[in-house]
Amino acid sequence: MDTRTLVFDTRGNEKQKEVCRYWSDEVTTDILYGGSKGSGKSYLGCSLIFGDALTYPNTFYFIARKNLNDLRKYTIPSIHEVFQHWVLTSKYYSYNGQDNYFELYNKSRVYLLDAKYLPSDPDYYRFGSMQMTRGWIEEAGEFSLDAKNNLQASIGRWNNELYNLAPKLLQTCNPSKNYLYSEYYKKSKEGTIEDYKKFIQALPTDNKCLSAAYLLNLERSLTTNQKERLLFGNWEYDDDPNTLIDYDAICDLFTNEYVQAIGPDRISADLAMKGRDRFIAGGWKGLVVKVEIDMPYSPADVIEKELKGLVLRRKVSHSQVVADSDGLGAYLESYIRGIVEFHNGGSAFDKQYANLKSECAYKLAEVVNNRLMRVICTKEQEEKIKEELGVLKAVDVDNDTGKKNIISKDLMKQLLGRSPDYLDMLIMGMYHFVAPKPRVSKGIKKMVYK
Repeated sequence: MDTRTLVFDTRGNEKQKEVCRYWSDEVTTDILYGGSKGSGKSYLGCSLIFGDALTYPNTFYFIARKNLNDLRKYTIPSIHEVFQHWVLTSKYYSYNGQDNYFELYNKSRVYLLDAKYLPSDPDYYRFGSMQMTRGWIEEAGEFSLDAKNNLQASIGRWNNELYNLAPKLLQTCNPSKNYLYSEYYKKSKEGTIEDYKKFIQALPTDNKCLSAAYLLNLERSLTTNQKERLLFGNWEYDDDPNTLIDYDAICDLFTNEYVQAIGPDRISADLAMKGRDRFIAGGWKGLVVKVEIDMPYSPADVIEKELKGLVLRRKVSHSQVVADSDGLGAYLESYIRGIVEFHNGGSAFDKQYANLKSECAYKLAEVVNNRLMRVICTKEQEEKIKEELGVLKAVDVDNDTGKKNIISKDLMKQLLGRSPDYLDMLIMGMYHFVAPKPRVSKGIKKMVYK
């Protein structure tokens, strides 16, 4: 086979050159590139991954996206565009459509990975056993931190020492309100980002290959909200006006240490039934909540035992326990008498809301936005809670009733790729804050004789 030098011609894109420098150094292992449409994200990723694969024999790489079909439709054409620019014929590579990987002439491979959420593998452990040299996550805004971390755990495990290759992960994205915002954009802006991480903001104007017609089409076709994110790379801008909670307030939820645990002890529990992901229970004292139980689906007797144990440990009165009423709530009430059964579609106390769940959800949004609440949990739970609070959205006011309502749980599941069980636990925790306070008799003041 002939030998030659591959050239990645950035054509004046200084941001792509910056990424290339980080890809080649010995310190950086975690690179986030992007921030808008048309910034050359896919071409960059294909060039770096296949450039390494062609240079270092018998090395393995991945390109991951939430849906494999999107890789086939959108990424493979970019791969062939890079091959064309490098004048690579089919003698240098073949594609295995059954197992979805490119096999190169030097025994290197590039795998296309489907990284969608699977209920059977909620923590993405299926990626932890892979042995990769380096990798690229495309459209990282669609990923959870668990998926990213387990993909990253697979790199640096295949012939890195042989070639002295640092375990590099490239992520490309548009502005997103997930871990990318808090762990990369915000830290970079504040100057607190770790030495091994780099965030490179890229805009359409950085890509010198874009035509004026393409930019004009973006100007004309995108909404005002979309322009802020996808054209101007505005990470602070939320493109969904129906979002109920500001993302910075969500991030602050886990560091609001000034919020004091004052008030009665309470418990709210989202019970894991068949078809649900997890059994989540929070222990509350005032507006400080700690995630006390986090379990996959379990039989009813196990849930009963765990919840009873939590009630005893925290010394919580049964009237201060709120559990969802979908089957198991009624079952539990017969064993933990006097608990509050939470009916999502039940009548709201305040008639401006469509139902009880919406009323509690709006109350949750209020206390979070005003930084009046604190959540204590693990880092992994924190990321899931951030994601779930991010899909707490209003629906358009109904023309007939004019009442405030939130999007359905089914739609939340579609947006998340899983059931919003942590969110449900937090929403139920607002029950005692919206329920009318019972009137307490003050006794007899005096007797009057007539």
